[in-house]
Amino acid sequence: MEFQSARPDIVQAINQRWLLKFWNGTRGERPLPVWQTLDGRELSAMAENLSFTDVIRRNGGQRYLIRYHGKRIGEAYGSDCHGRYLDEILPESYRDAALATYHQVVAGRYPVYTSFNTVDRSGRMVHFERLLLPFGKDGETVDRILASLEMVCPDGAFDNRNLMVARRTPSSFAVCAVIDRMAD
Repeated sequence: MEFQSARPDIVQAINQRWLLKFWNGTRGERPLPVWQTLDGRELSAMAENLSFTDVIRRNGGQRYLIRYHGKRIGEAYGSDCHGRYLDEILPESYRDAALATYHQVVAGRYPVYTSFNTVDRSGRMVHFERLLLPFGKDGETVDRILASLEMVCPDGAFDNRNLMVARRTPSSFAVCAVIDRMAD
């Protein structure tokens, strides 16, 4: 999978731009922000569109255990995903591409931003944007990822229920970027 190098202004959604700025400010001089120093109240306004996963390392690989996901994310995936691994809930057509972005976050320790178009159950196009932000207990090693998902329909309202479950075609990202040029 190809990742382009990007500046923060590649992110379109206002909430995700704020979140990226917050992440960058929280990390200070460290490569990663320390998860334990976050004040959850600062993220509460966006909670419905957030997911927190723990990076579980085993046998030379890693899996992503979902510790929390907001209401809108649960609706899009059609179930309560809390306590399950990401690879268990992702549709087959999207799984490899999505997991590759999580692996990139862990390996590179930089945020990853993706966007693609999908359709809801009524056939309306939905623009899907995802921002993945790495965190570490020690400020060095990624052991938790905060995901922000934003879904927008150019026609206005759309049906969020099972939006990701209904994907029948392989994912093709319109944008797949590592945000590694924070100071530019």
